[in-house]
Amino acid sequence: MAKVIMIQGTMSNAGKSFLAAGLCRIFKQDGLKTAPFKSQNMALNSYITRDGLEMGRAQVMQAEAAGIEPEAAMNPILLKPTSNMGSQLIVNGEVRGDMPAKEYFRRKKSLIPDILRAYDSLADEFDIIVIEGAGSPAEINLKADDIVNMGLAKLVDAPVLLAGDIDRGGVFAQLYGTVELLEEDERKMIKGLIINKFRGDKTILDPGVAMLEEKC
Repeated sequence: MAKVIMIQGTMSNAGKSFLAAGLCRIFKQDGLKTAPFKSQNMALNSYITRDGLEMGRAQVMQAEAAGIEPEAAMNPILLKPTSNMGSQLIVNGEVRGDMPAKEYFRRKKSLIPDILRAYDSLADEFDIIVIEGAGSPAEINLKADDIVNMGLAKLVDAPVLLAGDIDRGGVFAQLYGTVELLEEDERKMIKGLIINKFRGDKTILDPGVAMLEEKC
Protein backbone atom coordinates (compact mmCIF):
# COMPACT_ATOMS: atom_id res chain seq x y z
CA MET A 1 0.00 0.00 0.00
CA ALA A 2 1.10 3.55 -0.73
CA LYS A 3 2.41 5.96 1.87
CA VAL A 4 0.15 8.95 2.44
CA ILE A 5 0.27 12.60 3.47
CA MET A 6 -2.63 15.02 3.84
CA ILE A 7 -2.96 18.80 3.49
CA GLN A 8 -5.76 20.39 5.49
CA GLY A 9 -6.51 24.10 5.83
CA THR A 10 -7.87 26.53 8.36
CA MET A 11 -10.47 27.65 5.77
CA SER A 12 -11.35 27.45 2.11
CA ASN A 13 -8.79 29.11 -0.19
CA ALA A 14 -5.92 28.67 2.28
CA GLY A 15 -3.94 27.15 -0.61
CA LYS A 16 -4.52 23.44 -0.05
CA SER A 17 -4.85 22.61 -3.74
CA PHE A 18 -1.58 24.26 -4.73
CA LEU A 19 0.31 22.88 -1.72
CA ALA A 20 -0.89 19.38 -2.63
CA ALA A 21 0.12 19.96 -6.24
CA GLY A 22 3.56 21.11 -5.07
CA LEU A 23 4.02 17.92 -3.05
CA CYS A 24 2.91 15.85 -6.05
CA ARG A 25 5.59 17.51 -8.18
CA ILE A 26 8.31 17.15 -5.52
CA PHE A 27 7.58 13.45 -5.03
CA LYS A 28 7.55 12.93 -8.83
CA GLN A 29 10.93 14.64 -9.08
CA ASP A 30 12.16 12.30 -6.34
CA GLY A 31 11.25 9.35 -8.59
CA LEU A 32 8.13 8.30 -6.67
CA LYS A 33 4.91 7.37 -8.42
CA THR A 34 2.45 9.83 -6.87
CA ALA A 35 -1.31 10.38 -7.08
CA PRO A 36 -3.58 13.11 -5.67
CA PHE A 37 -6.81 12.38 -3.81
CA LYS A 38 -9.72 14.41 -2.48
CA SER A 39 -12.64 12.43 -1.15
CA GLN A 40 -15.24 15.19 -1.61
CA ASN A 41 -15.14 18.22 -3.88
CA MET A 42 -17.71 20.92 -4.50
CA ALA A 43 -17.45 22.67 -7.87
CA LEU A 44 -19.69 23.75 -10.71
CA ASN A 45 -17.14 22.89 -13.38
CA SER A 46 -15.95 19.32 -13.73
CA TYR A 47 -13.35 17.60 -15.89
CA ILE A 48 -14.25 14.69 -18.15
CA THR A 49 -11.69 11.88 -18.02
CA ARG A 50 -10.56 9.82 -21.01
CA ASP A 51 -13.16 7.16 -20.11
CA GLY A 52 -15.99 9.71 -19.87
CA LEU A 53 -16.20 10.12 -16.07
CA GLU A 54 -16.46 13.40 -14.15
CA MET A 55 -14.05 14.66 -11.50
CA GLY A 56 -12.94 17.89 -9.85
CA ARG A 57 -10.47 20.07 -11.73
CA ALA A 58 -8.14 20.60 -8.77
CA GLN A 59 -7.18 16.92 -8.80
CA VAL A 60 -6.62 17.14 -12.56
CA MET A 61 -4.11 19.94 -11.98
CA GLN A 62 -2.47 17.87 -9.23
CA ALA A 63 -2.32 14.81 -11.49
CA GLU A 64 -0.58 16.94 -14.12
CA ALA A 65 1.91 18.04 -11.45
CA ALA A 66 2.52 14.36 -10.69
CA GLY A 67 2.93 13.58 -14.39
CA ILE A 68 0.03 11.11 -14.56
CA GLU A 69 -3.33 10.72 -16.29
CA PRO A 70 -6.27 12.04 -14.23
CA GLU A 71 -8.79 9.41 -13.17
CA ALA A 72 -12.11 9.65 -11.34
CA ALA A 73 -10.79 7.64 -8.37
CA MET A 74 -8.76 10.72 -7.43
CA ASN A 75 -12.03 12.51 -6.54
CA PRO A 76 -14.71 9.92 -5.69
CA ILE A 77 -17.38 12.41 -4.49
CA LEU A 78 -18.13 15.51 -6.55
CA LEU A 79 -20.97 17.88 -5.60
CA LYS A 80 -22.17 20.24 -8.34
CA PRO A 81 -24.44 22.89 -6.79
CA THR A 82 -27.86 23.24 -8.40
CA SER A 83 -29.18 25.83 -5.89
CA ASN A 84 -28.29 27.39 -2.54
CA MET A 85 -29.72 24.29 -0.86
CA GLY A 86 -28.85 21.34 -3.08
CA SER A 87 -26.38 19.69 -5.45
CA GLN A 88 -26.01 17.04 -8.08
CA LEU A 89 -24.15 14.10 -6.56
CA ILE A 90 -21.47 12.40 -8.64
CA VAL A 91 -19.87 9.24 -7.23
CA ASN A 92 -16.70 7.85 -8.81
CA GLY A 93 -17.39 9.82 -11.95
CA GLU A 94 -21.06 8.90 -12.44
CA VAL A 95 -24.20 10.90 -11.61
CA ARG A 96 -26.26 9.54 -8.69
CA GLY A 97 -28.91 12.27 -8.85
CA ASP A 98 -29.83 15.59 -7.25
CA MET A 99 -30.46 16.00 -3.54
CA PRO A 100 -30.94 18.77 -0.97
CA ALA A 101 -28.09 19.49 1.41
CA LYS A 102 -29.85 18.00 4.44
CA GLU A 103 -30.38 14.68 2.66
CA TYR A 104 -26.76 14.57 1.52
CA PHE A 105 -25.48 15.22 5.05
CA ARG A 106 -27.76 12.47 6.32
CA ARG A 107 -26.50 9.99 3.73
CA LYS A 108 -22.87 10.91 3.19
CA LYS A 109 -21.38 8.38 5.64
CA SER A 110 -22.94 5.68 3.47
CA LEU A 111 -20.51 6.83 0.75
CA ILE A 112 -17.44 5.80 2.77
CA PRO A 113 -17.19 2.40 1.00
CA ASP A 114 -17.13 4.22 -2.37
CA ILE A 115 -14.42 6.55 -1.09
CA LEU A 116 -12.28 3.72 0.28
CA ARG A 117 -12.62 1.65 -2.89
CA ALA A 118 -11.34 4.61 -4.89
CA TYR A 119 -8.52 5.27 -2.41
CA ASP A 120 -7.47 1.62 -2.25
CA SER A 121 -7.35 1.38 -6.05
CA LEU A 122 -4.81 4.21 -6.08
CA ALA A 123 -2.90 2.91 -3.06
CA ASP A 124 -2.38 -0.40 -4.88
CA GLU A 125 -0.90 1.40 -7.89
CA PHE A 126 1.13 4.31 -6.50
CA ASP A 127 3.98 4.89 -4.04
CA ILE A 128 2.49 7.98 -2.38
CA ILE A 129 -1.01 9.47 -2.14
CA VAL A 130 -1.24 13.22 -1.51
CA ILE A 131 -4.65 13.97 0.01
CA GLU A 132 -6.34 17.36 0.02
CA GLY A 133 -8.94 18.18 2.65
CA ALA A 134 -11.82 20.63 2.23
CA GLY A 135 -12.73 23.79 4.10
CA SER A 136 -11.56 23.37 7.69
CA PRO A 137 -11.33 20.38 10.05
CA ALA A 138 -12.63 22.68 12.82
CA GLU A 139 -16.09 23.12 11.32
CA ILE A 140 -17.50 21.58 14.48
CA ASN A 141 -21.09 21.57 13.20
CA LEU A 142 -19.99 19.12 10.47
CA LYS A 143 -17.52 16.95 12.40
CA ALA A 144 -19.87 14.11 13.30
CA ASP A 145 -20.27 13.06 9.65
CA ASP A 146 -16.91 14.22 8.30
CA ILE A 147 -15.57 12.24 5.33
CA VAL A 148 -13.07 14.73 3.91
CA ASN A 149 -10.87 16.09 6.73
CA MET A 150 -9.99 14.32 10.01
CA GLY A 151 -12.67 11.70 9.34
CA LEU A 152 -10.78 10.62 6.23
CA ALA A 153 -7.36 11.06 7.86
CA LYS A 154 -8.40 8.53 10.51
CA LEU A 155 -9.73 6.07 7.92
CA VAL A 156 -6.43 5.96 6.02
CA ASP A 157 -4.06 6.84 8.91
CA ALA A 158 -2.74 9.97 7.22
CA PRO A 159 -0.33 12.42 8.87
CA VAL A 160 -1.62 15.96 8.39
CA LEU A 161 -0.05 19.31 7.52
CA LEU A 162 -2.33 22.23 8.45
CA ALA A 163 -2.12 25.37 6.30
CA GLY A 164 -3.23 28.88 7.21
CA ASP A 165 -3.50 31.87 4.87
CA ILE A 166 -1.55 34.92 6.04
CA ASP A 167 -3.14 37.06 3.29
CA ARG A 168 -6.45 36.97 5.17
CA GLY A 169 -4.88 38.24 8.40
CA GLY A 170 -5.00 36.53 11.78
CA VAL A 171 -2.99 33.53 10.65
CA PHE A 172 -1.82 32.64 14.18
CA ALA A 173 -5.42 32.65 15.43
CA GLN A 174 -6.42 30.56 12.39
CA LEU A 175 -3.86 27.88 13.15
CA TYR A 176 -4.09 27.87 16.96
CA GLY A 177 -7.89 28.06 16.94
CA THR A 178 -8.15 25.16 14.51
CA VAL A 179 -5.80 22.98 16.56
CA GLU A 180 -7.63 23.79 19.80
CA LEU A 181 -11.04 22.88 18.36
CA LEU A 182 -9.83 19.40 17.39
CA GLU A 183 -10.09 16.30 19.54
CA GLU A 184 -6.91 15.12 21.27
CA ASP A 185 -6.42 12.17 18.89
CA GLU A 186 -6.86 14.53 15.93
CA ARG A 187 -4.27 16.98 17.26
CA LYS A 188 -1.75 14.15 17.38
CA MET A 189 -2.26 13.57 13.65
CA ILE A 190 -1.05 17.10 12.83
CA LYS A 191 2.68 16.90 12.09
CA GLY A 192 3.27 20.50 11.01
CA LEU A 193 1.72 23.93 10.55
CA ILE A 194 2.19 25.92 7.34
CA ILE A 195 1.92 29.70 7.11
CA ASN A 196 1.01 30.01 3.45
CA LYS A 197 1.31 32.99 1.06
CA PHE A 198 3.91 34.77 3.21
CA ARG A 199 5.95 37.55 1.58
CA GLY A 200 8.59 39.83 3.05
CA ASP A 201 11.04 39.63 5.95
CA LYS A 202 10.57 36.32 7.74
CA THR A 203 12.35 37.52 10.89
CA ILE A 204 9.35 39.78 11.65
CA LEU A 205 7.23 36.61 11.81
CA ASP A 206 9.63 34.61 14.00
CA PRO A 207 8.35 35.63 17.50
CA GLY A 208 4.82 34.55 16.54
CA VAL A 209 6.10 31.27 15.11
CA ALA A 210 7.98 30.53 18.34
CA MET A 211 4.87 31.22 20.43
CA LEU A 212 2.72 29.10 18.11
CA GLU A 213 5.20 26.21 18.38
CA GLU A 214 5.09 26.50 22.18
CA LYS A 215 1.30 26.60 22.37
CA CYS A 216 0.72 23.78 19.86
